[in-house]
Amino acid sequence: MEEVPTEISIITLNCWGLKYISKLRRERLAEIGHQIAIADPQPHIVALQECWTQEDYRSIRRQTRFILPYGKFYHSGAFGGGLAILSLWPIEESTVFPYSLNGRPTAFWRGDWFVGKGVAHAKIRYGSGPKHIVEVFNTHTHAPYEHGPNDSYICHRTAQSWEMSKLLRGASDRGHLVLALGDFNMLPMSLEHRIITANAPVRDTWRVLHPDSSVGPADHPSERARRRPIPTAEFNIHENGAASDGPYNTWRWTKAQQKLLGPGKPEVIVAPDTIDQRGKRLDYIFAGCGDVATLGGGWVVRRVSVGMMMRHPDLRCSLSDHFAMEATLVFHPIESPGTGHPADKLPVRMTATTRFGPDSDTIMDDKEDKALHNGTYLQSPVPSECRGSKSLDSQLMAALREQDPLPGAAYDEILAMISKYVARERSQRRWRARHFFASVAVSVACFVAVWFSPGNYVAFILMLLSSLGLVAGTIDGLLALLFFKSELRALKEFQWQITNAKAAAGGDAVSVPDNTDDNQGW
Repeated sequence: MEEVPTEISIITLNCWGLKYISKLRRERLAEIGHQIAIADPQPHIVALQECWTQEDYRSIRRQTRFILPYGKFYHSGAFGGGLAILSLWPIEESTVFPYSLNGRPTAFWRGDWFVGKGVAHAKIRYGSGPKHIVEVFNTHTHAPYEHGPNDSYICHRTAQSWEMSKLLRGASDRGHLVLALGDFNMLPMSLEHRIITANAPVRDTWRVLHPDSSVGPADHPSERARRRPIPTAEFNIHENGAASDGPYNTWRWTKAQQKLLGPGKPEVIVAPDTIDQRGKRLDYIFAGCGDVATLGGGWVVRRVSVGMMMRHPDLRCSLSDHFAMEATLVFHPIESPGTGHPADKLPVRMTATTRFGPDSDTIMDDKEDKALHNGTYLQSPVPSECRGSKSLDSQLMAALREQDPLPGAAYDEILAMISKYVARERSQRRWRARHFFASVAVSVACFVAVWFSPGNYVAFILMLLSSLGLVAGTIDGLLALLFFKSELRALKEFQWQITNAKAAAGGDAVSVPDNTDDNQGW
C-alpha cells in the first residue's frame, strides 16, 4: 500500500446512458471516459449513474484504467441499476442495497421499478491502517415525474433518503470515512435533504463552502421565499451548483437551438449573463470526516465545483443532460488550541463553454436581454474571497459538533405522507382485486354464451374477449396480491421506524409498540 493520501478528489455524474433512448449514447459516454482520464485534479473516486450497459462501462474503464485501476459495475433489477464506482484504491467489498419503496411495475413506461434502484456500496481501502477506509454509497433515487403536492413519488424518495441515512450512519459508526454520491432527485434543504444531514453525520459539501446557495430553481416556492434576485447561468454554476436544467446544457435547449449543433458546425456559446430560472442542484456529494480520534484529524472540504461542462469535440453537444459535481477533501490534523489555518481562497473555475466574445453566437431571447439590462437578476458570482467559506479548523469543529435533529414537525410530515400514500395504495389494491373477480365473472359468462351462439364469428369474438379480459384481470389480481401487499408492508415498516425515531427524538428511550396489523388499514 502506498503512502496514505492527504487529499481525495471525487466526481459524481449522471451519464444519461439509457439504451435505445438517450441520444448519441455511445459517443457521449466514450468522451465522458476520456474527460475523466484527463481531469485535473486527477480523481481518486468516481461514481456514475445511468451507465446502463456493460458496453458503456467497459468503454469508460478502458480509458480510465491507468488512473482508476479498480471499478465495479452493479447489477440489480430486471434491466440493471445503472450504477458504477471507479477507484484509485482497491475495492475490498461491494454490496447493492435495494430500496424497499421503488416505484410501481404498473408505471412500466417510467422504468424505476424495473431497474431495481438502490444504493451501490463499495468499501475502499486507501491506506494500511485499520481506519484507512472510505465507504462509498452511490445512488440514483426515484425520479420526480410530478411536482408540488401532486408528486406521487415523494413518499418513495423520502423513504429512500431515510434508508440511505441509516447506511451512512452505520458506516460512520464503524469509524470509516463516508461518501454519499449520486443523483438524489431532491432540492437542497428539502425534507429528503434534511433527513440525510440530520440522521447521518455527513455534510453537503457544496453547502459547506456555499452556505447561502439556492434551495431550488428561481421559480420554486422555497427559493422565491428567500427574495433573492433571479440568477444568471454563470452565477448558478459557480455559486448555486446548479448542475441540472441550466442553459449551458445543450440537452435542455429547444429543438431549433439543438439544430445549430453538429459535426462541422461552429460552436454556439451561451452568454454567462443569460437568465437561468430553471437551473437546480439534484446531484450531491455528502461526506463525513472519518474517525477523528483514531486518525488524529478529519477530512474537510477544500474544493467543490460543477464539472464536465465541456461539449463533445465533434458533436458539439453536452456530454450528458447533467453536469458533474466535483469535490476535493483534504485531511486536516487536529491542531492545538489557538493555532488554526486560514480559509482556502480558490479561484472560480472557468470552462471552455463559458467563454464568449463580441462576435460569438449567443442564446438569449428578448425577454432575457431585457431582464439583464433592467438588472433584475444576479449577473456575476460573488467574489471567491467573499463566499464565507469556513476555515479548515472551523469545518472540522462544526463536523464534530452534535447534529441538529429533525424537528417533531418533520416526523409528523413524514407520517402524514405515509398515511396519504397508504390510503392511495389500499384504494388501488381494492380496485385491482375487484377487476380480477369481475374479469373471472365476465370470462365465465362468455364461455356460457358460446354454447348459445351460432357457429360463426360470434363464438370467436366471445372467446377472444374472454381470454383478453381474463389475462388483464389476472395481472391486476397478481398485482393486488403480491405487489400492493408487499408495498403496504414496506410502508408499515417505514411508519414504525419514523414513529420510533420521533419518540426517541422526544426523549423516549423505549421503542414504540407495533400495534398496527393487517386489520387496521394495511
